[in-house]
Amino acid sequence: MTTLAKASEPLVRDEKISAYGPARSTIKGTPLNADELRTIDAYWRASLYLCLGMLYLKQNPLLREPLKAEQTKPRLLGHWGSDAGQSFTYIHFNRLINKYDLNAIYISGPGHGAPAVLSNAYLEGTYSEIYPDKSEDIAGMQRFFKQFSFPGGIGSHATPETPGSIHEGGELGYSLSHAYGTVFDHPDLITLVMVGDGESETGPLATSWHSNKFVNPISDGAVLPILHLNGYKINNPTVLARISHQELESLFVGYGYTPYFVEGSEPQSMHQAMAATLEHCVLEIQKIQGEARSTGKTFRPRWPMVILRSPKGWTAPRQIDGHYLEGFWRAHQIPITDVSTNPGHLKVLEDWMRSYKPE
Repeated sequence: MTTLAKASEPLVRDEKISAYGPARSTIKGTPLNADELRTIDAYWRASLYLCLGMLYLKQNPLLREPLKAEQTKPRLLGHWGSDAGQSFTYIHFNRLINKYDLNAIYISGPGHGAPAVLSNAYLEGTYSEIYPDKSEDIAGMQRFFKQFSFPGGIGSHATPETPGSIHEGGELGYSLSHAYGTVFDHPDLITLVMVGDGESETGPLATSWHSNKFVNPISDGAVLPILHLNGYKINNPTVLARISHQELESLFVGYGYTPYFVEGSEPQSMHQAMAATLEHCVLEIQKIQGEARSTGKTFRPRWPMVILRSPKGWTAPRQIDGHYLEGFWRAHQIPITDVSTNPGHLKVLEDWMRSYKPE
C-alpha cells in the first residue's frame, strides 16, 4: 500500500493581502530624496483634486470660498475608484521618462477612470495646448471641471479626444492586447498599461497575458503591465485580489512574467516603493533588450510586470454615515451622490477636497 507523503508546507500560504498599511514591496529602496518625495506627493494630490473637481464642480474651482450646493453639478457622472492608483502610477512613470529620456505611452485599461488621465494631461499643459479654452488659470479650470461628463463637453472615458489616448477603456478587456500591438516593430517604445483587476476577469484580457510570447527583444519594444488590485469591480469583489501571494505570483510566472509587488496605502512609503519598483523594471527591460541587441540572438525573456495593491477609491473618506467608502465597491463611481441635497455630505466633500491642499 502506497502512502502519500505529507507536504512540508501548505500549497497556498496565508499571507497578508490587505491594501492598507505602510508599503510592502518586492524591490526595496528609497530612491527619492526629500525634495523629490515632496514634489511627487504634491503633484499626486493636485491630480486627485482635479479628479474630484471634474466629478463634482461647475463653479468655485479652487474653493476660494465655502462650497455651496449650487456650485456642484446637477447630474453627477464619472468614476473615482481607480483614479488615485492610476494617477499614482502615471506620475511615477513620468519621473522615469524624464530621467532616462524614454519613448513611452500610457494605456488606461480602466479608462472609465478618465479623470486620472485627464488631470495629468491638464497638469502637464498638454490639455490646455490642444484645448486653449481649458487654460491653466481659474477660468480655464472652471470650464475643465464643468464640461467633464457634461452635454457637448468632455467624455467620461479616455476618449479619442483625450491627449495621448489610443484606448477608450469603456468596454473592458482590450487594454493589454492594444498595448502589445503598439510595441511590435517599435523597438524604442515602452508602453505602460494599467490593467484593472475587474478587467482581468474578462476573456480577452485573460488571454492577452500570453502576448508577451510574441515580443522580439531585438526588433520590438516592451510592454510594462501594471495589474491594479484595488479589490472590487462595480459592486463585487475581484478574484485576483482575493488569492494568496504565492498563488498570484505563480500565476504570472506561469504566464512568463517576473511579477513585482507594491502594496499598501501610506503615501510616503508607497511613493518610495513605487519609484524603486518601476525604475527596477525599466532597467530590467533595458538589460533584456541590450543583451539581445548586442549579440543579435533573440530569446524569449521573462518580462517584468508590477502588481499594485491599493485601496479602491484610495484617499477618499474611509466611512460615511457608518458605511465603508474607501476600500469598498461604493468608491467605484460617484462616491458621494447627494451633495446637492445633503448639507452634511456637501461638507464631507469640501473637507475631502481641501485635504489635497489646493491652496
